[in-house]
Amino acid sequence: MPDNERNQLPKLVTVFGMGYVGLLLVRACVNSGHSVIGFDIDREKISSLENGTSYIDDVADFEVVEWLSRGFQPTFAAADLVHADVFIICVPTPLSKSGGPDLRAVEAATRTIEVALRARSALTATIPLVILESTTYPGTTEEIVQPILEENGLKALQDFHLAFSPERIDPGNKTWTFENTPKVVGGLSEKCADAAEAFYSLITTRVVRTKGLKEAEMAKLLENTYRHVNIALVNELAKLSYELGIDIWDVIEAAETKPYGFQSFRPGPGVGGHCIPIDPNYLSHRVKSELGQPFRFVELAQEVNASMPTYVVSRLQGVLNTHGIAINGASVLLFGVAYKADISDVRDSPAVAVVRQLRRLGAVVYFTDPYVEEFIVDGQSVLSKADEGSTEIFDAAVILQAHSPFNASVIRDSATYVLDVSSGITATLNSSWTRL
Repeated sequence: MPDNERNQLPKLVTVFGMGYVGLLLVRACVNSGHSVIGFDIDREKISSLENGTSYIDDVADFEVVEWLSRGFQPTFAAADLVHADVFIICVPTPLSKSGGPDLRAVEAATRTIEVALRARSALTATIPLVILESTTYPGTTEEIVQPILEENGLKALQDFHLAFSPERIDPGNKTWTFENTPKVVGGLSEKCADAAEAFYSLITTRVVRTKGLKEAEMAKLLENTYRHVNIALVNELAKLSYELGIDIWDVIEAAETKPYGFQSFRPGPGVGGHCIPIDPNYLSHRVKSELGQPFRFVELAQEVNASMPTYVVSRLQGVLNTHGIAINGASVLLFGVAYKADISDVRDSPAVAVVRQLRRLGAVVYFTDPYVEEFIVDGQSVLSKADEGSTEIFDAAVILQAHSPFNASVIRDSATYVLDVSSGITATLNSSWTRL
């Protein structure tokens, strides 16, 4: 059978890491007719999936049930992987204590794949495909993944194809999904890139090839560094505009009418989630370790964005002081503690730092979030506001994320004074409603 026909056949795919990226990849693979194994060392996640229960916003329980009916196999047993044709690594790559990438999960997944590949080689002569999707620094696929796969005699290009394809998942985005977002692919060789392109062409609408692995790895970091730096720019402008008596929101709305050469960003309480606060630091760490020089844009952006929770609390304190209310002992209600609007993900949410600051100043902190049932900061649960019908009035409310269910009139009725840090809530501004 010709190679181009063989590449179009459904394959057995193993996805490592059953988080946001992994589950959406499982969905795409199952829907395209592939058999899929979902591997994770977290037994609670595997148990949830086996029971047809989803734990992320963008996947419903009924979808998991459907996957199971079509052969989806969640597992934590490495022995189940030996027949796979494609191995995709989607495990977390957090920052280490030193500020560099923590690649232990990638290394562990790669070692599991290496064992499966050696066992698989005795069963079939077809060449499997190994793909890293986890975000990391340029060089990881060749310097970390490939040596582990080859440490017991296997050889890249001969025993396996190797590629990198950065994940492009935007939680909560209903317009741009896994399936219709272009997929960047870089291979160790042209044949590796061919194999990866053939696979992704079955589950996405467009595949974009780079010259090699490092270019694909760098592309992901460029995407998130671009957002990180521009968010920092507008956050810095927000601070300066306030001091100058300028409405930054009006400035942005005016600037974005330019039909070319400008993309608008909004100020906010900081950056959160699994990408922007973390990924640009991989590049900064690589530049410093390899070239011995700082990546100043990233470091400055990190400094500005990390300062925003403190700035938000400072602005709130100023609002309260203007009206003769001490922040020590004041009741403060936070609207939206997820890291972005209309999702439940609180990973690295700037709300955590806001809560810490408010507690340190003696405020009594509450939160309300239609997507987050419990919000724990430093081991202590943040008090949850009662239902919307509650008549309790707080000294101040801070809108951190503009979730769609939030209503300006409800917010105004909940607190004496409102600090709006988000751009998504519209209200008639008056002496009780202040924007960042």
